[in-house]
Amino acid sequence: MNLERVQRQCLEFLGETAPADMAHDISHVRRVVKNCIYLTEIESADAQVTVPAAWLHDCVAIAKDSPQRAQGSRLAAQAATDFLSGIDYPADLLPAVYHAIEAHSYSAGIPPRTLEAQVVQDADRLDSLGAIGIARCLLVGGHLKRPLFDPVDPFCDSRDPDDSKFTIDHFYAKLFNLPGTMQTGAGRKEADRRAALMREYLDQLRSEIL
Repeated sequence: MNLERVQRQCLEFLGETAPADMAHDISHVRRVVKNCIYLTEIESADAQVTVPAAWLHDCVAIAKDSPQRAQGSRLAAQAATDFLSGIDYPADLLPAVYHAIEAHSYSAGIPPRTLEAQVVQDADRLDSLGAIGIARCLLVGGHLKRPLFDPVDPFCDSRDPDDSKFTIDHFYAKLFNLPGTMQTGAGRKEADRRAALMREYLDQLRSEIL
């Protein structure tokens, strides 16, 4: 199967789908694909599974604050494999693509059972870290109209983080936990590097506001 042709067809399919928010737009998808190709090569995974799964991992848009959020990856997996079946993608690869998509989501909590699912999960989570992770976190916080930080304790020094109330709390509630969830060696190494940059950002922010 020609993956370049499949990628073009995936892009056409995604062009018909509105993103849940601007942190999950087509630019996000392209970055996840880039991360996925990088990890696929290093980890010797099957690109015929990882690449279409990366392109289609968010093909069903569910808002961050939606009660259906945990179901989003399964809905995307079904829509993706329906689409791939319609373009005559090899049927024997569809279950692996389905699983790679359903298991990518943090909120779904589905353990990845295959190397390919591990790669796709890591590729997506890397886009929540580093400089782009900071930008996306702030973008989503603004979209949800959440204050940037708690004026009394901005950095959760004396309280539990609550990212339903404050944007910066999301660093402590989720983002700094992501490196420990990475499934591949290459993913963990890159996640640690990106998380270190995020800590530097918060150190700088602390020096400016306290």
